[in-house]
Amino acid sequence: MTPKILEKLKEVEEKHGVEILLAVESGSRAWGFASPDSDYDIRFIYRHKKDWYLSPWDKDETIEFMTEDDLDGSGWDLRKTFHLLLKSNAALLSWFYSPIIYVKNEEFYDLFKPLADECFSPIAVSYHYLSMSKKYLDACRNDEVKLKSYFYCLRTALTGKWILEKGTVPPVLFSELLVLVDDVMRNKIENLITLKATKGESYYHPNDWELFGLLEKTILDNEERAKKLKGGNADKNEMERVFREILAI
Repeated sequence: MTPKILEKLKEVEEKHGVEILLAVESGSRAWGFASPDSDYDIRFIYRHKKDWYLSPWDKDETIEFMTEDDLDGSGWDLRKTFHLLLKSNAALLSWFYSPIIYVKNEEFYDLFKPLADECFSPIAVSYHYLSMSKKYLDACRNDEVKLKSYFYCLRTALTGKWILEKGTVPPVLFSELLVLVDDVMRNKIENLITLKATKGESYYHPNDWELFGLLEKTILDNEERAKKLKGGNADKNEMERVFREILAI
């Protein structure tokens, strides 16, 4: 699908008069537990020509598309990207750790990535994933569970645990989070990954209550410990300098 994705991104650039600086996969395919019918979740950052940023008027800063062959695209303009970085937006930060990259402007990446790491706020990102994991946990509180929901809960719960234990931007690849569980649980989860690769998005699976117990305990622990986390180190003057430098690339 990569040639189709690149073709679509080029079409977006021509249609909107923008340059895509970074485009990655963000979703189950990037996380490493896709189903055969999973969408391609393409996320990207783009910029306009310099004069576009000199207007006093608010402008649309998002581009979205959905194609018949399951390409789900969503991108943010550079200015919006900086506003979201200031808030340590979890989704944005994850894009810079995606294992699947479609477009990468090296100059942009080298300027923006250190800034993203510096702006990372453990408490803000932790609460983002905590909110998601609690929602997915409720969806898993049944004798039969949609396997997709189970993995979304596992990923967000373990991501929160990673922030608490490692203090860094969490990895996107789900397998890298499995260092946080014991061998028995890792084996259970890896077997479910193998199963999910053969089942559709709507597949329901008998609940593993031992695994559910791990999820419940992890989320409760994350909630208690997250209160003591620190914020990020965003420097608006440095961010503005980097913004201008990116526009000059």
